Amino acid sequence: MAQATTDAYEPRGIRLGVVRGVSYGLFGPPGTFVPQARSLGAGIVRAYVYWSQVEPEPGRYRWDVVDALLGQLDGDEEVWITLCSSSPWATRTPTDFLPPSPAHDLDAYAEFVRRVVRRCAGRVHYWQCDNEPSNTDLLWAGTADEYVAQLRVMYAAVKEADPAAAVVLGGCGYDVLGSEAGSEPRRFFEQVLSGGRDAFDLFDVHLYGDAAAVPAHIEAVRELMRAHGCLRPVVVGEYAAPVPFEFPEAQAVMYEVFAEAFAGEAPVQSTEELAARARQDTPERRAMAALYARMPQLPPRLLMFMEGCPPELEAGRHRINCRQLVACTLQALAAGVRRTLYWNLAPEVPGPADPLQIMHLMFGKLAMLGYRDGELAVRHPAADTFALLAAQLAGARRVTRIQSAGLPGLYAFEVERAGRGPLLVLWNRRDTADDTAGDTAGGEDHPPVAVSWPWPASAATAVDAFGEPHAVEVRDGMLRLAVSDTPVFVSPES
Repeated sequence: MAQATTDAYEPRGIRLGVVRGVSYGLFGPPGTFVPQARSLGAGIVRAYVYWSQVEPEPGRYRWDVVDALLGQLDGDEEVWITLCSSSPWATRTPTDFLPPSPAHDLDAYAEFVRRVVRRCAGRVHYWQCDNEPSNTDLLWAGTADEYVAQLRVMYAAVKEADPAAAVVLGGCGYDVLGSEAGSEPRRFFEQVLSGGRDAFDLFDVHLYGDAAAVPAHIEAVRELMRAHGCLRPVVVGEYAAPVPFEFPEAQAVMYEVFAEAFAGEAPVQSTEELAARARQDTPERRAMAALYARMPQLPPRLLMFMEGCPPELEAGRHRINCRQLVACTLQALAAGVRRTLYWNLAPEVPGPADPLQIMHLMFGKLAMLGYRDGELAVRHPAADTFALLAAQLAGARRVTRIQSAGLPGLYAFEVERAGRGPLLVLWNRRDTADDTAGDTAGGEDHPPVAVSWPWPASAATAVDAFGEPHAVEVRDGMLRLAVSDTPVFVSPES
């Protein structure tokens, strides 16, 4: 199988995007979401499609979900589909949802992929072979070699059906990035890269948590690819913060809850079983119920992820979310990434959240939009920050981080924008782990630092990550402003 050059599928320009969620049209009718993402400034959207949705029985194809997605496109956005090998009849683990697993018949899998890609040819730009396969049992019920075999079949099928489309390697997440050399997840990805080096065009890295770690994580996956002779462009298929494991005071409690909830074998998660389990007394629900019973004794940095937390903690978590959204995006773009997709756009389906699911505790409050009367009509603060960031970065060609010797905690990024003046983005990093336990907003109890920066224009305007005007002065060719750990956008535009 001939492999294209390493930069043949390098994305052109810079686009910010969002992930719809872990399913689309699986737990309910396939609703409208692309216009809502577009209204926030997203230039790329990612959605999941499962084998079970497209070919519910051998040889019988249904296109309602795929066509519902295609019907929302206007031609300006890029589309990324994560294609999951989950099937009640075609895969080793019979399920319509999780975990994906090896196909009984790779020829049948190839035909499924070809049919989907042909249906979407010219409209879907990126096809991903499952998601985070090193997260075995939960997101892939197979070995690394079995994943490679399926990846190679998918690659050939995609190129046959739509040669212009790119194949994305299943996401590399925290299980790999947060583990030591020689760990099971790292060995999994090393085996995948060794056996599948000629069967993918883009490498997907997932970045959750502290934005300061982003450059190191991106370099780590590049080193991993170099070691196996398959350096490809890096895309960020998921990123968001905060998550509970960022905070030391929350970690011990989280590990305890995970141990209690998942003491046994990871269960198959079909849509039918999940619906039944919501009414059952499972280990997960018992562990989460016990956690909620302890709310008065829990640290604020864990409480803020829970439903019914005090309003000031809810507001503080939103502020961390908005600041980290900007910081992570800028860090990734400065590291040479050209596609970043925030996790995630909205809950899977309308209705109240289930607080007794661990995944809701981990990621539930990261959604940018919420439902009102069955429509995605509620905007959370992260949605406004994303829209502001997308507008500020419109036309961006290059993002460069500029080091400041005098202010080691200062993060400064210069953005070159087509047809617009320069953009400067500044913030001063504070170690949120050192803040007082009550300062859930993270670092905002520290005074700002005074910054002077060379400025080519005679004037400047500034706005912070929350959309608030920020005081700035230009004098003698220097920009002067006070900077905290809330990112500030400075431009010569009025």
